[in-house]
Amino acid sequence: MAKKKLQHFAENKTFPHYFESTFAQISESGSNMRGNWKSLFFANSGKLIVEIGCGKGEYTIGQAKRFGNNNFIGVDIKGARIWRGAKTIEEEGMKNAAFIRSQAGLLHLWFAESEVDEIWITFPDPQPGSRKNKRLTSPRYLSMFKKFLKPEGIVHLKTDSSELFDYTIEMIGENNLRVVERVDDIYGTITEGPLCEIRTFYESMWLAEGKTIMYVAFQIDNLLQ
Repeated sequence: MAKKKLQHFAENKTFPHYFESTFAQISESGSNMRGNWKSLFFANSGKLIVEIGCGKGEYTIGQAKRFGNNNFIGVDIKGARIWRGAKTIEEEGMKNAAFIRSQAGLLHLWFAESEVDEIWITFPDPQPGSRKNKRLTSPRYLSMFKKFLKPEGIVHLKTDSSELFDYTIEMIGENNLRVVERVDDIYGTITEGPLCEIRTFYESMWLAEGKTIMYVAFQIDNLLQ
């Protein structure tokens, strides 16, 4: 298994749609792609949509296939997981998708002010108990997202964790943020469309276990940094 991971890490670096930098390389002025994703890589004016904690990239790839006029970037710290999505891009010749290996807390070094149209957070670690400040919908992360999300840009959360979902709704209320859409039970409410037709590996697993999948989309313009 370790050998296969090393092979995947090595192959990732051969893909033109895979990006990785050390903190030392980008800490001062950010990645050279920062502010240049549409001009230097995608070469179009479509929306830029970022998935945080993309895993194997099922959601990034699924959205890129369905919405060909937009551009999608999946982000995860685990390169072995990203490899599957990056390999699919290579095999299918996709032009509107890419992957970044990075910690979520460094994304302001990868994207410039108002560069990103939407953020997707799909089935993140709910960080239970006292680890609330590590949640991707905590004020700590939302403040960072605001640095590169466009005004009126949207944050999407899709989760099986009622604890995380309730916490996010609480954060939305406390910060007077605007809810764009809320679905408390996707598969008990919606029968067609990308929200229920594009699934991650973990989503399929949670559904098989009978878990309820929840979704909320909201804007963070009113968030005080």
